[in-house]
Amino acid sequence: MDPITSNPLLGVALHAVGAFFAATCYTPQKQVKRWSWQTYWLTQAAFCWFLLPIVGAMATIPDLAAVLREAPRGAMLQSFLLGAAYGIGGTAFGVSIRYIGFSLTYAIAVGLSSVLGTLIPPIVKGTLGTTLDKTGAGWIVAGIVVGAIGIAGAGWAGRLKENDLTAQDTKGEFSLAKGLALSLLAGVLSAVYGFALEAGEPIADVASAHGAGVWRGNVVYIFSNTGAFLTTAIYCLYLHRKHRTLGEIVELPAGPEEARLPVNWAMAIITGLFWYGQFFFYNLGHVRMGTYKFTSWAIHMIMLVLFSNVVGIALSEWRTCRRLTHTTIGAALAVLVGAVLLLTYGNYLGDLAPK
Repeated sequence: MDPITSNPLLGVALHAVGAFFAATCYTPQKQVKRWSWQTYWLTQAAFCWFLLPIVGAMATIPDLAAVLREAPRGAMLQSFLLGAAYGIGGTAFGVSIRYIGFSLTYAIAVGLSSVLGTLIPPIVKGTLGTTLDKTGAGWIVAGIVVGAIGIAGAGWAGRLKENDLTAQDTKGEFSLAKGLALSLLAGVLSAVYGFALEAGEPIADVASAHGAGVWRGNVVYIFSNTGAFLTTAIYCLYLHRKHRTLGEIVELPAGPEEARLPVNWAMAIITGLFWYGQFFFYNLGHVRMGTYKFTSWAIHMIMLVLFSNVVGIALSEWRTCRRLTHTTIGAALAVLVGAVLLLTYGNYLGDLAPK
């Protein structure tokens, strides 16, 4: 088995692809008509958290059956349970978007997840101090700090946007109280996903022994993502029972707007594909990051906020806002770009040092 060669520049580029998928995965929801939220969410979750991780592992992990037989049962269970917690966060994330929009949800939830998910794993393992003594560590710390500032700036811009929309009486479903509570919950529990992947490392090690190479992390998704699907499905099925909406999956209810069932299914499947795409490319980037591999989460999250705000601009979420709001989000995006560059340079220096 050939060792995986570190290449942080390629790793960051692959993280960018994953972050773009994550930032755009909810956009198909706008084309879904006459489906309740729980119908759409359960359908897309079945693909991104259950079917696609299994298909991805079958396509990329040699001797998958043998890997699953040999992998530690404790690692499987831990990854599954931590993934279940992440599923609660993902559901909260999706609901939060309805109340405060793409941009503010990403700023709060992803900002919190970025800090917690990046720093807590090496702190728990007791390796943070040693790691930050290495070459390029100063750039890494600067990148994390600047990234947090940029995410906070994006959140402030989102708050200004809410004020603008309220003043213009075009608020729609905006509710800061509900959205803030849900996005905070989503941020904390989304950070848990990093622990789910860490817990699954022994499984990935077995996959590497069977020649999985850079695809090694795909086997972990079978457990972490299935856990997420379980909690999501429980909540969605509860809503279906409460509102008697499960039949929407096979027959659209009557309504004033034009809708087609195949279109709804297609949009849900695309959402699932895009959401799984972030996991797929995150793994490909992560295994190439080298010395500061733990920064993968920060890089992914910062670029997710960056791209999600660009998507929000493209979807005209900011169109009717004041010039101050436009200036604030523009400055925040520039800071986020700077954070990515700092983290990339720090990883580059860290990778050069051992060589």
